[in-house]
Amino acid sequence: MSAGGGSKAIIAALLANAGIAAAKFVGFLVTGSSSMLAESVHSLADTSNQGLLLLGQKTSQRAATRNHPFGFGRDRYFYSFVVALMLFTLGSVFALYEGIHKLESPEPLSSPIVAVIILVVAIGLESYSFMTAIKESKEIKGDATWWGFIRQSKVPELPVVLLEDAGALVGLVLALIGVGLATLTGDPVWDAIGTISIGVLLGVIAIILIVEMKSLLIGEGASPAELDVLEAELAKGKVESVIHIRTQYIGPDELLVAAKIALNPGLSVAETAEAINDAELRVRNKIPAARLIYLEPDLDRSLAKKA
Repeated sequence: MSAGGGSKAIIAALLANAGIAAAKFVGFLVTGSSSMLAESVHSLADTSNQGLLLLGQKTSQRAATRNHPFGFGRDRYFYSFVVALMLFTLGSVFALYEGIHKLESPEPLSSPIVAVIILVVAIGLESYSFMTAIKESKEIKGDATWWGFIRQSKVPELPVVLLEDAGALVGLVLALIGVGLATLTGDPVWDAIGTISIGVLLGVIAIILIVEMKSLLIGEGASPAELDVLEAELAKGKVESVIHIRTQYIGPDELLVAAKIALNPGLSVAETAEAINDAELRVRNKIPAARLIYLEPDLDRSLAKKA
């Protein structure tokens, strides 16, 4: 998978969520709907989240320093992890609190038609943001399923935006159902149930993102398919075999490769250096993200023992 940044999807989500948050909050002030309040906080959190994702992209581009010789690529993972935490705390926990509070002390809605209109408009805007994220993600997800893309992608922003937008759309539908049932039945408890449902939904999405972003932040290696390519490209020319290999993504578009390779016996120093350079070139031609490659030449002791 190529490590595209997804900036267009992030900006589209930021603009959509900022407008939606303002509209929802007005709707809450008019109607008093807890579902609208939960959705207002949800959209406000999403707007802040997009800002954090853009900040992570910006700070990750800083040049390497003596203290950070491999650069700051993991800033994108850090800010994406913070986004997942914010989605959980500001989105899920608040919605659950507000829903339970309204369940204990239900209040009738006023002007519910205003809430319905705002929610329908918000669904339209959120759909635009979601489609933008899907379009950008398709360019880099390859043959992977959408779930596989979310689990395997080394680009943190697009899976975050995809899940946020998907959660926002489902949350809007839940809010619409809650407000609609509360209006039709005259029972505000349905609004509270809609709010709690939104909280549970956001909690599930946040936990998925927290787990995935934590894994990236700690450090993930190359995928099995990438490892196969790495080993195949290294074990060519004057390289007899790959004795062992270690990889780690130190940023979405920067893969560190360290390997001990067995060279043909009897090579001179110049020939050894040439063999290593050729191996590095082969790898970079196949996997451009493999920018940092450290190869240690050695002899394959297992072959010597068999002889």
